[in-house]
Amino acid sequence: MAEGPPLALGLDLPLGLPRAWAALWAAARPESGFPAFLRAPPPGFLEVSDTLETVGPARPFYPRVGLRGMTRAAHAAALGFAGPADLSRLCDRATAERPAGAPLFWTLGANQTGKAAIAAWRDWLSPALAGGAPYRLWPFEGGLHALLAPGTATLAETYPAEAMRHLAVRLSGSKRAQSVRRAAAPALRAAMERLCVAPDPALEVTIADGFGANAAGEDRFDSLLGLLCVVAVLDGARPDLVPNDPWVRRWEGWVLGQTALPPPLPAAGAPYGRYDEAQGVD
Repeated sequence: MAEGPPLALGLDLPLGLPRAWAALWAAARPESGFPAFLRAPPPGFLEVSDTLETVGPARPFYPRVGLRGMTRAAHAAALGFAGPADLSRLCDRATAERPAGAPLFWTLGANQTGKAAIAAWRDWLSPALAGGAPYRLWPFEGGLHALLAPGTATLAETYPAEAMRHLAVRLSGSKRAQSVRRAAAPALRAAMERLCVAPDPALEVTIADGFGANAAGEDRFDSLLGLLCVVAVLDGARPDLVPNDPWVRRWEGWVLGQTALPPPLPAAGAPYGRYDEAQGVD
């Protein structure tokens, strides 16, 4: 692929770290940012703690298994954060258009992203970046179109719940159910037609079938949503928007195509401070 045309990949996993954690890291390394961190995460950082006794800034992921009485407030306290809101990046927080996503460091339950981040960062992205792979990380290194260049792959975070809003796809129940995914076929086809994207025969069959009856059907559905999200931004149907917030641009990242901003963060949530929507976006 490095010898071919520019490549853009949407990844359904976190690309970025919460600013409450990043502030601790950046205090000693003010020149750093998420891409530099990802090239060489500290030893043990990507290991999941069994109990709160081993949770800390150097080992933030928790828990490995469910335990009675565990809470995100206790998790945040073990990390030295002001409260559970500090576990989330700005793009993880609920907006008027969709519910909140799971915080990065939480690794339990169906609605969690921590294990996906660990697997992708540990087994693919960190060693690839350390080895000089021609990857560019949006939005940390620039706008999506500006990053596209022959011989490179630009990686951007996508989020299925956000992409469904962009594409006007509404579900009648849980997307884990094949029947629900099958019922979404007309909306998916309409979204693809608006984007001038034509499914090949195999994909058309997959859409009509609800992406299959096995557990991977939800993943196939999410993959198509992410792909259409990338196409929409590349073709200008969605803006390549990133909040004008230095923590977002250097550490937290953003969800591709997301335009809705969460409510201002509470002033007491140091080091977040207050997010001022009036400061504008680029």
